[in-house]
Amino acid sequence: MKLTGVEIRTIAMPLVAPFRTSFGTETVREALILRAVTPDGEGWGECVAMSDPLYSSEYVSAAADVLQRFLVPALGQVEDLDAPAVAPTLAPFKGHRMAKAALEMAVLDAELRAEGRSFARELGAVRDRVPCGVSVGIMDSIPALLDAVAGYLDAGYVRIKLKIQPGWDVEPVRAVRARFGEDVLLQVDANTAYTVADARHLAQLDPFDLLLIEQPLDEEDVLGHAELARQLRTPVCLDESIVSARAAADAIRLGACSIVNVKPGRVGGYLEARRIHDVCAAHGVPVWCGGMLETGIGRAANLALAALPGFTLPGDTSASDRYYRTDITEPFQLDGGTLAVPSGPGLGVEPVPEALDEVTTSTTWIPL
Repeated sequence: MKLTGVEIRTIAMPLVAPFRTSFGTETVREALILRAVTPDGEGWGECVAMSDPLYSSEYVSAAADVLQRFLVPALGQVEDLDAPAVAPTLAPFKGHRMAKAALEMAVLDAELRAEGRSFARELGAVRDRVPCGVSVGIMDSIPALLDAVAGYLDAGYVRIKLKIQPGWDVEPVRAVRARFGEDVLLQVDANTAYTVADARHLAQLDPFDLLLIEQPLDEEDVLGHAELARQLRTPVCLDESIVSARAAADAIRLGACSIVNVKPGRVGGYLEARRIHDVCAAHGVPVWCGGMLETGIGRAANLALAALPGFTLPGDTSASDRYYRTDITEPFQLDGGTLAVPSGPGLGVEPVPEALDEVTTSTTWIPL
């Protein structure tokens, strides 16, 4: 396969409600949508970098720049291109995993569409439906939180994840447990908001029988997570710290986590995400698929990944209407607490042209 060009679209999609975490509040999801064009067809990718470098060092404008100036031209030089060749070709360019992941995704989609194979089949999926959890942002009040959780449970979500930060942690969890009982699958996500000095405070979450506490400490503090894990009964899950299969293996060996959140954009692509799955499975460590407020493009790929056998915990692959009134693809709809894994060629979905045009703020065509 040979790339003949790549289109990069910047889109801005209003959220149905503000989404607040320990590092900020989003009301509009800005993202990049890539279209890789080959003589045999085209493929789609989505870059999950945020507007500002808050979750990670990557952000939308920088991703667009590095794609246009370095990554796309490098792939354009490859005469016999396939998805496994993307990562080694782009390896000389340091970092920018989210941009690389979007490009690999588009190439893989184009390749699989041309061959009539699905993402799910290529990655090794064993299920045709995936159980879905939902991520609940930090609220202005506990009554508002309880109302939101009630709505998600009524909609059929099988797991609730609460975003937490200092000052919004023990009491919200206590309130949710008291209102909805012990049978609700419940976990919390700190997005690096704490330090090891907070261990005694975080131990107050232990009586609530949480599935896990996600990324309580700074992403580089792997040893701190190992120390914290020894002081908590609640299992520690790593997110931002896991940037590769090697990082996952090291964290497991150090005892820094007993569960791993896999986000393909964060680790450089779906092929590396599958390697992380394999490493964790070999160590008996469960994984789940995290979300980055993806459109239907990224959501389709995440569902294919979440259908692998090691993904034994419900992920953040929520329905389209969790975040958007109108998706850029046909919407994903919750049914019995699950979403269907697309089975068509490639991603199994593609943008609705009118919907994509409506949210596009800029378009760049890179001929090769």
